[in-house]
Amino acid sequence: MLTLGISPCPNDTFAFHKLVRDGDYEVVLDDIEALNQRAAEGEIDVVKVSVAAYGFIANKYALLRAGGAAGYGVGPIVVAKEPGEIMGRVAIPGERTTAALLLRLAGHHETVPMRFDKIEDAVLNGEVYAGVLIHEGRFTYEAKGLAKVTDLGALWEEAMGCPVPLGAIAIRRELGEETARRVDDQIRASVRYAQEHADAGRDAYVRAHAQEMEPDVVRRHIELYVNDYTLNLDERAVDQMLDFGHGCGLFASPKQRVFAY
Repeated sequence: MLTLGISPCPNDTFAFHKLVRDGDYEVVLDDIEALNQRAAEGEIDVVKVSVAAYGFIANKYALLRAGGAAGYGVGPIVVAKEPGEIMGRVAIPGERTTAALLLRLAGHHETVPMRFDKIEDAVLNGEVYAGVLIHEGRFTYEAKGLAKVTDLGALWEEAMGCPVPLGAIAIRRELGEETARRVDDQIRASVRYAQEHADAGRDAYVRAHAQEMEPDVVRRHIELYVNDYTLNLDERAVDQMLDFGHGCGLFASPKQRVFAY
C-alpha cells in the first residue's frame, strides 16, 4: 500500500476523500510545509508539495497532473495592520512554500517562517510587520482587522502571463511510470467524484479537519482551489515557477523530466 500525504485543508480533504474512503492508501495529513520537508526526506510515496519546494526534490520525485492547486485569483496575499508598503519583517508559511518564493516579486524582505495558521495573530500582536496568507487566510483577514498590502498572485499573473501554480502532487520516481499513471487516474477520478456527487461522509470528513472554519469559508475555499487545474495542472505554469526559483538561486534546474509522463 502506498502512502499518500495531503494537507488537512478543505480543498485537499474534499478532492481526496474518495481515495481516503476507498482505503487504497495509507493517508498522512500534515501542514504543507511539513509535507515539503517530509518529501525532502523521501518519507512519503505520493505527496502534495508546494511547486516551489519541488525544485529541491526533483531528483527523487516526479509530478502528477491531477490533484494540484493552481489558477487565477488564487495566489497568496500580504497583509498588515494598515495598507501601504511592506516596511518590516514578514511572516511566511514556510521557507520552501510557493508563497515564500512569490514574495520575492514584491522585493527583498526579512522573513520569519511559521505555521500558516499563526500568521494573522503574529501580525496583529506586532511580532511581524506583515504576513503572507495562504489557504483560508484570504477569506478571514478582514474580519480580524487586517488590511491587504499586495496580492502576490496578481503580481505573478501580470509578470508571467499564466496561472499561479501553488501546489502539486509528487510521486517517487522509483515507483515507475505505470504506477504514476494509475495514481494520477485515481486522483483525477476522486476529484471528479467530489465535484459531481453530494456526499455526507465526505462533507463530514472535510469539516472534521477544517480547524473550526465557518461553513461559508469552507465552501469558498473549495470553490476557489478545486477547479479545472486540479484535474490537469498547467505544465507551462509549473515550468515558469521552477525557472523563477532557479533564477532566484534557490535550486538547480531539474535534470530529469518534471512530470512523470
